[in-house]
Amino acid sequence: MTRARLMGAAAAVAMVAGAQAAQAMDEITVAYFLEWPMPFEYAKVMGTYEEEMGVKINWRSFDTGTAMSAAMASGDVHISVSQGVPPFVVATSAGQDLQVLDVAVSYSDNDNCVVRSDLEITKENAGELAGKKVAVPIGTAAHYGFLKQMSHFGVDIASMEIVDMAPPDGAAAFAQGSLDMACGWGGALRRMMEHGNVLLTGAEKEELGILVFDVTSAPASFIAENPDLVAKFLKVTADANAMWNEGSKQAEMLPVIAKDAGMDEAATADTIATFVFPSVEDQLGAKWLGGGAQEFMKGVAQVFVEAGSIPAALDTYGNAVNTGPLQAVSGM
Repeated sequence: MTRARLMGAAAAVAMVAGAQAAQAMDEITVAYFLEWPMPFEYAKVMGTYEEEMGVKINWRSFDTGTAMSAAMASGDVHISVSQGVPPFVVATSAGQDLQVLDVAVSYSDNDNCVVRSDLEITKENAGELAGKKVAVPIGTAAHYGFLKQMSHFGVDIASMEIVDMAPPDGAAAFAQGSLDMACGWGGALRRMMEHGNVLLTGAEKEELGILVFDVTSAPASFIAENPDLVAKFLKVTADANAMWNEGSKQAEMLPVIAKDAGMDEAATADTIATFVFPSVEDQLGAKWLGGGAQEFMKGVAQVFVEAGSIPAALDTYGNAVNTGPLQAVSGM
């Protein structure tokens, strides 16, 4: 190919990229989860995002954070709401240029390890877990939390019999009495709790740096090309969270959120009660996007490396977090 044709091809690519950027300004696609109720859905139903951002939004529901990563890689999705940290870490560790924009939801009490009641083991005598049999879903945030808790309590995991089990299977085996401890999240964790107790509460785990949270994520190129649009999106989300956290509008918001999430109101209330939506100020602090989240992602990546799920972790996950748009929200 001649230099002139090369230049022409480059110009054509630039024009297409420019057209895509321009198109993104008047119409974007946002990914979210069904059966995962959050305040942003109230703003979604009310049309607040379109009103404040001045763009048409195509909302697409997904089943997994991994699928969200793939859709962002292909350009089909511009922003993903409540993507899990593990799939985000897997994608960025593999070289996908995604960035965290905010902490969508923290749910430390919805992901934990449970010890069988009749063992009468609490945080006061956790050393007695040495030699016990535990079900852990290897390569997940629950696995990371298990390792951090055992390290905190000084329990040598080499002394334990660790079985790789998905949370529903672990919950079933735990109910049958064939396990001393099981780790998991969601419905499986609630079933585990019927037969045992946790060692640490969500708040106590957070103090140890065991964070369980989802993020709002987007391709770095989209953020760079549309910083104002992204900041406006985060502002609407933050306002919806603040409205929910304040409390007086929850009765009005709950049925709207439940319907959008595809859930009944009782299940929605039960689920959202285990969720925490940090303020913008808190998110920008050291515990979250000011350093804690980056450190946590490195820890999660290391768990995946040890589990053989990814070949290597990044040296740092600092570049995988972009607080610029969220900082802009503070001034809006």
